[in-house]
Amino acid sequence: MKIRIESARCKGHQNCIRAAPELFIVGEDGYARVRGSGDVPPALKEEVLLAWANCPEFAIEVEDDEQ
Repeated sequence: MKIRIESARCKGHQNCIRAAPELFIVGEDGYARVRGSGDVPPALKEEVLLAWANCPEFAIEVEDDEQ
């Protein structure tokens, strides 16, 4: 699984950071950023899906390689 944030959509609600602080950080501009490469460890899959579901701007893109 891989994640990325569509920066043009992010409005800085930071719901993703509360749901998965291991994978998201706040940038200097106050908007969310993905930590590292965006690769999601299997143990954090539920947190990513929670972050994705709670983003009111639909700014998180999730690529699931288990299709």
